Amino acid sequence: MTDHRIALLSSGHQDFVRDMLDLSVRGLPPGYADGGFVFTRRGRRQPDGMWTAVPEGRSIRYSAIVALGAGTLDETRQRAALAGDDVLDLVGNLVKRLPEVTGAGDAALICWAAAETGHADLDLALSRLGELDTGRQIYTVEAAWVLAALVAAGVRDGRAERARERLLGGLAGNRLYPHALGHGPLVPRYRDHVGCFADQVYPLQALARLHAATGDAEALRAAEQVAAGICRAQGPQGEWWWHYDARTGSVVEGYPVYSVHQLSMGPMALLDLADAGGTAYVGEISKGLDWMIERPAFVLDDLALTWRKEARADPRKLVRGLRAMATGVHRDLRLGVLDRVYPPVAVDRECRPYELGWLLYAWLARCGQSA
Repeated sequence: MTDHRIALLSSGHQDFVRDMLDLSVRGLPPGYADGGFVFTRRGRRQPDGMWTAVPEGRSIRYSAIVALGAGTLDETRQRAALAGDDVLDLVGNLVKRLPEVTGAGDAALICWAAAETGHADLDLALSRLGELDTGRQIYTVEAAWVLAALVAAGVRDGRAERARERLLGGLAGNRLYPHALGHGPLVPRYRDHVGCFADQVYPLQALARLHAATGDAEALRAAEQVAAGICRAQGPQGEWWWHYDARTGSVVEGYPVYSVHQLSMGPMALLDLADAGGTAYVGEISKGLDWMIERPAFVLDDLALTWRKEARADPRKLVRGLRAMATGVHRDLRLGVLDRVYPPVAVDRECRPYELGWLLYAWLARCGQSA
């Protein structure tokens, strides 16, 4: 475990991050059962006005992300976070479930966790990943996880080269990443120019880690391009916005703003870039944290969770769809009237385990070094 990343911050931000790390360790056990994590803890208001959080569903993906985060902790805190288990117990449970995994992204996360924790069944996980990563088209997030997993596992053969070329190719002619790479039906044509925040941070992270491991200068240049793009577009209150036009880097639709982006995913990718020898965007990371600090109601210390997002009062997600179509017709057409019709006044009161897992990984991992 290391806190060299936290040391980059001002003293006030350091205190906040350390408090959030403690919250993560306390907040994980309520979602852990039978060797894996639930899909979410959903807020439910009681008659006395207090909130409780009800576990719902199960998620292999979120369990794997928690394994990465928990792997940054010493054994005592691992067992505190995993209700008495350690991270090798969790990874072992995930490896056993590989036959039921059907997506390359989930298999990649399990590989990544197995590599970073030194699990004995890493080769089995890599084999399953190879069986699943065969399509002509893949979601950008999953393509990034595949590359990150191969880098963590020390794979330097044709598999790694294909994963590298696929991810670098996604920026061809673009400022940022679209939602899917390759040709196929995963994304409707009206929004094939749109990429979300996750579509930027995970490739940025994977490419930074590739450079740290191999000295790949082209990977570093691509990571720098994406980092500069999301930082240029950052909102005035430190918001990491949600949907971008991959062609130009402009914001298509800003909301929702997610707690996990502000606390974890944005810092995680940018800190990996800094660790790899790239630009250190400490000011932008700090502004992102300020968005959370200025919303204390989003942090529930008694339940050890954060509310998920601030969103528009738009349950049918019309704004993002209409703006995707509008910018597809003309790059500068944003339909500004929608900001007045659908203001950002809704709060999504749930917390998913991966949000706490990435929080640990963002601040306690080190790019290019096993956690």
